[in-house]
Amino acid sequence: MLVAAPREGEAGRGLDTIMKLLLTDAGVTNPSIQAALLDLLGKPIAGCTALCIPTAAYGHPHVSPDKPVAFVSGTGGNPMTELGWRSVGLLELTALPSIDRERWVAWVREADVLLVNGGDALYLAHWMRESGLADLLPELPDLVYVGFSAGSMAMTPRIGEFFVEWQPPAGGDETLGFVDFSIFPHLNSEGLAHNTIANAEKWAADIGGPAYAIDNETALSVAGGKVSVISEGTWRLFNA
Repeated sequence: MLVAAPREGEAGRGLDTIMKLLLTDAGVTNPSIQAALLDLLGKPIAGCTALCIPTAAYGHPHVSPDKPVAFVSGTGGNPMTELGWRSVGLLELTALPSIDRERWVAWVREADVLLVNGGDALYLAHWMRESGLADLLPELPDLVYVGFSAGSMAMTPRIGEFFVEWQPPAGGDETLGFVDFSIFPHLNSEGLAHNTIANAEKWAADIGGPAYAIDNETALSVAGGKVSVISEGTWRLFNA
């Protein structure tokens, strides 16, 4: 079932001026989320060029090195790279400072979609800034950004102390602020006993601003200044 909940919002960079976002909990896990992806793309997946970004996985202390390989190869159980794209390239953010900027910027400008791995949201946000990708994204309104877990959380203003693992050089829990809401992922997920609705309520109280708790059958679509909840599972909006 598609549950659309449009909400007008203003992010630090302006929801209506950035590329289109599909912020998932666990990838494109059901037909409703895939339909939302197709709507953002405006054309079939088979006609689109994708770049996948595995960077976030390396920053999380509990993520083993097989996880980024599984993400890139499409065998990790979080459907993104394996959806049938015309082509899939690899963009490792930690390598970008050592590459001529004009070269990698051309790759991003030519892509239809970015597929952004989970792991550590603060690590990912740090390298999106350091690489220059965060500054480039507002120039690409037609680009679709698809994140899962940390790949989604990195686009929010902050993640909350509940999710802090890797410590950025300046400290804190601030991420990129491309949207004006925060995300509590993996709600009621097996193997993550602390990701309960009760803990999400405590987390949201600390966050202060708008915040969504979402499960692995839920995503948030952002386009044209509106946020829509796409879900075949469980979600909740706090601090509306």
